[in-house]
Amino acid sequence: MSGRDAGNGVTARDAAAVPPRVLTVAGSDSGGGAGIQADLKTMLALGTHGMSVITAVTAQNSLGVQGAWPLPVEAVRAQYRSVVDDIGVQAVKTGMLASAELVEAVADLLADSRAPVVVDPVGVSKHGDALLAASALESVRTKLLPVATVATPNLDEVTQLTGVRARSERDFRRAAEAVLAFGPRWVVIKGGHLAGDAGEAVDLLTDGSQEHWLRAPRYGNRHTHGTGCTLASAIAARLAKGDPVPRAVTAAKEYVTGAIAAGFSLGAGIGPVDHGWALGRGSGAQAATGPASGED
Repeated sequence: MSGRDAGNGVTARDAAAVPPRVLTVAGSDSGGGAGIQADLKTMLALGTHGMSVITAVTAQNSLGVQGAWPLPVEAVRAQYRSVVDDIGVQAVKTGMLASAELVEAVADLLADSRAPVVVDPVGVSKHGDALLAASALESVRTKLLPVATVATPNLDEVTQLTGVRARSERDFRRAAEAVLAFGPRWVVIKGGHLAGDAGEAVDLLTDGSQEHWLRAPRYGNRHTHGTGCTLASAIAARLAKGDPVPRAVTAAKEYVTGAIAAGFSLGAGIGPVDHGWALGRGSGAQAATGPASGED
């Protein structure tokens, strides 16, 4: 990884004014609630400079995904090199990678990075639309997860990747062990999809030795599109600012909880979370309903 700094034509004063730089490698959501759009909004809200490598274009709205078109591997590589070789990055987040070829190309690029990497192993959309080819699962397991500083699967993605089905909090440790076996340094098992628990949204962060149970109230706000992207991007933003992993994930959980609480109706289906809530620009839902959680 390289980038211009105070020794390459930028003064120390200029360098001090540059916010931490975070790169998202993910698909575009034309409805603006998830994907690249959610990532960049989150990064801005948390005081970092967001940059993007677009891996796929989707036709997507509050009702679902109407179409998805992966970009050529060459285009993804060129975007990555363009950003990293000139500007440099202090954290990377991956999202929708669509195909085995893209997964492997991105994993190869990240293998040479010294920046922390947050892997959101996106498999399906909020509406149940497939965003990762079944043929790509093995590449995620053997190529992408080993380069992850933090992996953030939801319960469905845990099952998809490992075969482990977590039906209660008692299963979270087993789920975490199964994901960690593929090589990420840390894993967040996201419990937002846990059935039968109406009171709390519970996540487990662990590296196999340390455990951090993260809890937040769960409310009935259905406008939760983009929660997984938002959480992973928030973790990456906090890592870019120098937080250790437990502090970064805890802060990201707090941010996404507030964003869910302020989620708003958009279109005829599931609306997005409000990425700007922490900037004092919330839709008013937070004040009306209180904190909420349930990230996917």
